[in-house]
Amino acid sequence: MARETLKSRFGFILLSAGCAIGIGNVWKFPYLVGQNGGGAFVLLYLFFLIVLGIPVMTMEFSLGRAARRSPVRMYQRLTPEKWGWHWHGYACWFGCIMLMMFYTTVAGWMLLYFYQTACGAFAGLSPKEIGAAFGSMLGDPILQVVPMVIVVISGFLICSHGLQSGLERVTKGMMVLLLLIMVVLAVNSVFLAGASEGISFYLRPDIAKMEEIGFTNVIVAAMNQAFFTLSLGIGAMAIFGSYIPKDHALLGESVNVALLDTFVAITSGLIIIPACFAYGVEPDSGPGLIFITLPNIFNHMAGGIIWGSLFFLFMTFAAFSTVLAVFENIMACTMDLTGWSRKKAGFVNCAAILVLSLPCALGFNLLAGIHPMGGESSFLDIEDFIVSNILLPGGSLVFVLYTMHRFGWGWQKFYEEANTGSGWKLPRWARGYFAYVLPLVVGAILVLGLM
Repeated sequence: MARETLKSRFGFILLSAGCAIGIGNVWKFPYLVGQNGGGAFVLLYLFFLIVLGIPVMTMEFSLGRAARRSPVRMYQRLTPEKWGWHWHGYACWFGCIMLMMFYTTVAGWMLLYFYQTACGAFAGLSPKEIGAAFGSMLGDPILQVVPMVIVVISGFLICSHGLQSGLERVTKGMMVLLLLIMVVLAVNSVFLAGASEGISFYLRPDIAKMEEIGFTNVIVAAMNQAFFTLSLGIGAMAIFGSYIPKDHALLGESVNVALLDTFVAITSGLIIIPACFAYGVEPDSGPGLIFITLPNIFNHMAGGIIWGSLFFLFMTFAAFSTVLAVFENIMACTMDLTGWSRKKAGFVNCAAILVLSLPCALGFNLLAGIHPMGGESSFLDIEDFIVSNILLPGGSLVFVLYTMHRFGWGWQKFYEEANTGSGWKLPRWARGYFAYVLPLVVGAILVLGLM
């Protein structure tokens, strides 16, 4: 069976960016900026994005394009004589499944909040009542399971319709709308009365704040955010590399995806933080900022139902773009392993993810008495920990070692593949950094995450 291809370079960039752009871009990045010295943190984040994120993404794209296979068959295709590497292909497949075991539930929250906000469910509620509504939502198994089921079934239906006519077409439209909604929301927030103080808090370098927290802690926070924001290490980018032609060199493609991801992260801060300052709200409440604080802010805005609905529609698109991209990875791995058709792979995986997502969806209500990591931890916590702290950095370390050294694929093959086509080329002098410095830094991120 001939391998499917994407219709356009634009579709490839939006699909890859859609995979990287997620819920963490929206609430985590603005919070980290304010917590770690404002604009100085942004500069550090951009630096680490260039020296960490873009190199590893270029490796993933190169491996996928050279192999023309999903991660479960990629290593056998590239180096069939070198045993052992292929086990990481199965780890990538497992990582994508594990990610969707909790991400589908969180995506369901966004869908539910969009519906409730558009219906005016939060209008007139006090901050305490909005907080109670969030707790009530978590405690209701029906409200947890039904939106998750809608996300899973609709996601696999779209992916089952084909790479171009299903996934690429829907993602293009959704991502363009996402970016337009973000710009509208950001303009509205920036021109709120009192927003200038929030913009200053968000973007002005605060060296005193950095000294208070500790320069090392700020550097580590920027390094971690730059690394994790691109969803590297579980083959999510390799699969899209396998769908593109050799017209363009891959360093430039990685830069394009990273720029789009960064635009969403920084613009999210311009949406949230000025609005918080305009209404006298602390912008450092993490996930609660999205589900408790922001609905309260929208209640006080003129046209708050419209702005709130647009915000949660944007959040739904951000979450669903990641769901679609990872579902495509799961299906591609299944098709490569079994030879099944796209529709059969979609049906079987849909059933599997529905069942595997139930512990997370029920972990706040029917299974609330189970604490996998002790304390008050939930299934979401342990699933997130395994993906974020083990599989992403560990998988990225495997990609770096395999790509750079002769006991794997090797620098020369990577260099030739990455530089095939027009556009920015990797310089030869980068080999020393890629082969020796990058593994140490990614290894340090893995160790820090486990600690």
